[in-house]
Amino acid sequence: MVDHELREAGPDDAGVVARLLHDFNTEFEAPTPSADEFRARFAELLDRDDLLVLLSGPVEEPTGFAYVTLRPTPYWDGPLAQLEELYVRPELRDRGIGTALLEEVVHWARHQGAEEMHLNVDEIDTDARRFYERHGFANNEPGEDDRMLFYMSVL
Repeated sequence: MVDHELREAGPDDAGVVARLLHDFNTEFEAPTPSADEFRARFAELLDRDDLLVLLSGPVEEPTGFAYVTLRPTPYWDGPLAQLEELYVRPELRDRGIGTALLEEVVHWARHQGAEEMHLNVDEIDTDARRFYERHGFANNEPGEDDRMLFYMSVL
């Protein structure tokens, strides 16, 4: 049985979150800062009120995490939520951990007044795309056929 217990990460968890994010990026061969660089950044981020990082599983060896941020928007009174990261250790996938993390961050974002949650997924990551689509996310506006696209520029 996999532990689906969730807890909010605090500054003392910066090293754990950093290691999970580094593992995530390494698994998908994405360029990544070191776990130490992530730890330093998360030590500051995890003290903020406009984001949430959830850890799943036992304290001594978390099974995954979700990281969501809030930002102001002129489209409604509350913030816009951005799911920055959601990761479950590969050997523990397909056991409901990702669903538990996603459902909890969506619940938290709604409680903060957010009316939308955005996320980005690589087109070739069909497993992640199916996961998010199964949970109600879409790459087009309701009633529209045109796909939404994400653009970025390194500054």
